[in-house]
This record gives sequence, C-alpha cells and structure tokens, in this order.
Amino acid sequence: MTSKQDFTDEEWTRIRRAPLVAGVAISLADPGGPIELAKETMATLRSATLPPSQEELLAAVALDVQALAQHKQNPLGGFKPRDGQQVLEELRGVNELVTAKATSQEVEAFRRWLVVAAQAAADAGKEGGFLGFGAERVSAGEQQMLDQVRAALGVA
Repeated sequence: MTSKQDFTDEEWTRIRRAPLVAGVAISLADPGGPIELAKETMATLRSATLPPSQEELLAAVALDVQALAQHKQNPLGGFKPRDGQQVLEELRGVNELVTAKATSQEVEAFRRWLVVAAQAAADAGKEGGFLGFGAERVSAGEQQMLDQVRAALGVA
C-alpha cells in the first residue's frame, strides 16, 4: 500500500493535481466558451474527488483534492500549462513517480483514473453546432488528446 508519506511534498503536489491536469488536457485540446470550460472543470473536479476504485493512494489523492476545494484553494496550485504538450509531459512525469513508488495494482488504478478524468471532461460539454444542433459530444481535437493521454500513461 502506498500513501502520501511515500512521496516528497513536491511529488505529492504533482500526484494530487494529476486528475485535474488530465481534464485540463481536454480543455486545451479544443477550447470552447466559458460555459463549456465550466462544465469540463466541474466534471474533472467531480472525477478527481471520486476515484473509480478504493486503493489507498487514490483515496488519499481524492481526499486532498476535496479538502483543497472545500477551502477554496486551487487544486492545480501554480500549474499553468501553455499547451497540450506541456500537460502530456506532466502526466508522463507523474506516471513515472507513481510507477517508481506504488504497487502495480495502484499504478494501473491511478492510470485508469487519469483517463477517466480526461474522459469526463471530454463528455461534459458539446462541441460546435448552433444552439445545440449539430454539436458533437467529443470533438476530434478532444478525441485526439484523449488518445495522447492514454498513450502518455500507457493505457490501451
């Protein structure tokens, strides 16, 4: 079992924000308007506070994100990516941190969680169209970024 104490403060900050970074990847891939961004952000935050499994590492991350949100602190901290490539590099780096210190079961669960967070952001708002007509659930740009997130994390 891997816990917060297995990581330095800097490593933990990166791990804690990773589910949100995965959602940011989608927002950067196909920027929409403020309503779409709000929907994507809320979906990502919801996913970051409700991990899909009960591994200790995932639960600790979710509790930390939830505590920050309740105290009106930005769970992303100072992370302000310029583009999708910077986000993918961050996700690769976090994947390496978790892979080095967590159990194989936790690593797989953590990777899946990041993909779930990215997918939640992609599914949150419709892209394009006019007044909702002709819009698509996941744009081509978002789908391409989802594929890149999966590849960066080694998830098929």
